[in-house]
Amino acid sequence: MLENLALRYVERFATTEGKLVDYLTRKLRERGWAGEGAPDPRGLAARMVELGYIDDRAYAEAKAASLARRGMGARRVAQALHAARVGAEDHEAIAPQVAGAAREAALAFARRRRIGPYGTELVDRPTREKQFAAMMRAGHAMDVSRRIVSAAPGEMLDDEDF
Repeated sequence: MLENLALRYVERFATTEGKLVDYLTRKLRERGWAGEGAPDPRGLAARMVELGYIDDRAYAEAKAASLARRGMGARRVAQALHAARVGAEDHEAIAPQVAGAAREAALAFARRRRIGPYGTELVDRPTREKQFAAMMRAGHAMDVSRRIVSAAPGEMLDDEDF
């Protein structure tokens, strides 16, 4: 029963070992256990990793790339990976990828929200503060957010600006 649940979950969703353990533990708590011996969700999840059904590093890379395309910054990516129970080793392995995409992610967020150089008109201070707060919530660095928000509409930002 537990193996069928695990296979079905892995089949349907991209997941990490930790998320699979959480799922199986929750299902055991909800449904109970009628099998022989004690259930072993951690062992079953480890077996799924050995079989290649779960790859935490590949999940982390795909999730980080997806969030960067949506305009999320490094801090927001780190929070998402932590919530997905990606291990520190895998998180550190993709840190250069996340750092390299930080500028493009910030600009993508600004473009999507029409902030700074992607706006249509100069905005007043309260609006700039709201835009700055939105960029900070999206996980971007303070100096990058400040530079983008303070840019005039149509202004071209160089690599030196970041």
